[in-house]
Amino acid sequence: MESVKAMKLLTLDEVAEMLRKSPAQVRWMRHNSTGPRCAKLGGRVMYREQDVIDWVNAAFEAEAS
Repeated sequence: MESVKAMKLLTLDEVAEMLRKSPAQVRWMRHNSTGPRCAKLGGRVMYREQDVIDWVNAAFEAEAS
């Protein structure tokens, strides 16, 4: 089993601010599986900062194609 490396976890509100979207828009993206990867930890939706960055980079790469 691979160990978990130290990473920064973000709340839904922090991701919304990072993406310049409202928390409701980020919830909708999560509902439609169109947003960055997330997981429920202790009953709270959390995002890994690197997953959000990778999601943004993938969007820019897709746009360039």
